[in-house]
Amino acid sequence: MIDPMLLATLRVSTFDGDTPLTAGTGFFFARGERIFLVTSRHVLVDAATGHHPNRITVVVHLDPVDLTRTETVSVWLYKDGRSLWRQAEDSGGEIDVAVIELDRASLPGVHALHAFSDAHLQGPLDEVPLGAALLVVGFPLGFFDTLHNLPVARHAIVASAFGVRFQGQGYFLTDARMHRGASGAPVVLHAPGQPGSLPWKLLGIHSARLDMLTREQGVDETLGLNCAWYADILRTLTQ
Repeated sequence: MIDPMLLATLRVSTFDGDTPLTAGTGFFFARGERIFLVTSRHVLVDAATGHHPNRITVVVHLDPVDLTRTETVSVWLYKDGRSLWRQAEDSGGEIDVAVIELDRASLPGVHALHAFSDAHLQGPLDEVPLGAALLVVGFPLGFFDTLHNLPVARHAIVASAFGVRFQGQGYFLTDARMHRGASGAPVVLHAPGQPGSLPWKLLGIHSARLDMLTREQGVDETLGLNCAWYADILRTLTQ
């Protein structure tokens, strides 16, 4: 049996009508009987780059053994001119996280999906030390196991004080080699004994790489640091 994390994480493909645009990463989050898709807000809309899809698709596994059996689910992003996803902001500004509630009737009747829940969010902040080993699971540059529709994992470590809003923003830093396409990926800490089927703590949602504006091209290496928005924002976004 594969790690259920791979069935909780999925590729988010964006479209303008039938025209394909970009692809990112998302994951399932359950709140009681309700099910949400979580991703980076900029996957769903990014005014700075003119990115305005009107629907997304995700691939849901139907069988935990025969992983080639999947079904593509299409999700509209607007209804009557209003966006259907939820986003938030705090004292530091906009938070690059979005959730969209899925109609369970739109999902395959028989499926093999797994979902994080409130129980997977980190409690005491001091339990996550500097340098703690993490995984970021997603679809970097759109790379994945195309036969079985499974994401890949990258190693990361906690690179800033966990629980402290880095430079006043609602995220912490990770040190990992990341690429486009991983936006919206779950940032997790292995935690055997978690309730349900996922033995992981959900610490954050990967958003983007960070670099120094003063870095001299061709002389200084990139920092290799990334921002991960604290996952506890999901308590608010899924109320």
